[in-house]
Amino acid sequence: MTGKTFLGRLLVVIPAYNEEASLGRVIANVRQSAPEADVLVINDGSTDRTAEVAETAGARVITLPFNLGIGAAMQTGFLFARDFGYDFAVQVDGDGQHDPREIPDILAPVVAGEADVAAGARYIEDRGYITPGLRRFGIVLLATAISIITRRRVTDPTSGFRASNRKAICFCALHYPSDYPEPESVVLFRQARLKMIEVPVTMNPRYGGQSSITPFRSFYYMVKVFLAILIGLLRRAPRAQEVLDAR
Repeated sequence: MTGKTFLGRLLVVIPAYNEEASLGRVIANVRQSAPEADVLVINDGSTDRTAEVAETAGARVITLPFNLGIGAAMQTGFLFARDFGYDFAVQVDGDGQHDPREIPDILAPVVAGEADVAAGARYIEDRGYITPGLRRFGIVLLATAISIITRRRVTDPTSGFRASNRKAICFCALHYPSDYPEPESVVLFRQARLKMIEVPVTMNPRYGGQSSITPFRSFYYMVKVFLAILIGLLRRAPRAQEVLDAR
């Protein structure tokens, strides 16, 4: 377990729930695109062969006792990255929608010190990705609200394709949101004085399986996210530098 590059140690975290159909291909693509990285799969209580597929593909696997959700899965990954001294962490989803060939693109501004977190965004450029109408409308509303709250332009607050530096890793290991982590964390990073930017990426169709997001769930999700963000704004978020210094 090295993950060593001339830029620092890199960990690719893949949260996965019942992704046996796609995970092997995702890991292979990550290894091809970022051969210097260590690969960690967080098996979020899957009931299929997700863990076995990940191990066969050569990834390190942490299996959660039951399905805790993407927030808890990613926090587990951040804890691992923090405790084992990684300088950078990249989140790649296990369904194949994120293109590992773009890992260097989202990692570059973080390595260069231009941002603490860089998120791959689908909507900065038109690359042919089509989002269902109701869901796209909800994302636009959410992006507009978060842009107003954070006082910077946000186009894709639900993106989970992200790169983080050591400061962000240490912060997320303790304070990563559990319910709706992607949009909530955009606001939380602002409060914690972590600089986050968006980088244009291309989103692929899923390699396998089916998305659990239906039109009704999309609407329900957006309502719950707005409420979670409003509640989060009432809390005082610790400064990321304070968390890093405390280490």
